[in-house]
Amino acid sequence: MKLFTENSNVYLRKLQLSDAKDLAKVANNRNIWLNLRDAFPHPYAFKNAKIFLEKLNNETNTFVFGVFYKDEFVGVSGLHEQYDIYKHSSELGYFLSDSYWGKGIATTAVNRMVKFGFENLNLQRIFASVFESNPASRRVLEKCGFTLEGIKKKGVIKNGVIMDEYFYGITKE
Repeated sequence: MKLFTENSNVYLRKLQLSDAKDLAKVANNRNIWLNLRDAFPHPYAFKNAKIFLEKLNNETNTFVFGVFYKDEFVGVSGLHEQYDIYKHSSELGYFLSDSYWGKGIATTAVNRMVKFGFENLNLQRIFASVFESNPASRRVLEKCGFTLEGIKKKGVIKNGVIMDEYFYGITKE
């Protein structure tokens, strides 16, 4: 499944096992790891990518897409549906190769994932959290219409640094 965007150079495609090599190449980056939860390994090897992609094949409540720029795999974006009383919501996650930061690609991908979530999954709410050390990701969410809902002061520790975590949300209109 391909998701086309308003930028003809950017599209999203459902991840496949054949993407393992490209995923490992992009994900094995300390700059990316510093902005993600510790469940995301570093270094990130081919075996990590393969395990992740095999796990995705068995999940029905997660929608993860590769982000492509000019047909090159440059990142990942996904929606992780919630359960129980939160089942109308999904958590958004994304990362992009640092070679492509600042080019509007993440904003384009996030906008497309929001549209997919509201139109295809009938979500009512999408949320994301961002570490204090990642103001660029906060700007991406704000450009995509997300609202800052709160800050968990000293809420996370990453790489030995305690910092704030910013919570953003957007609702279906």
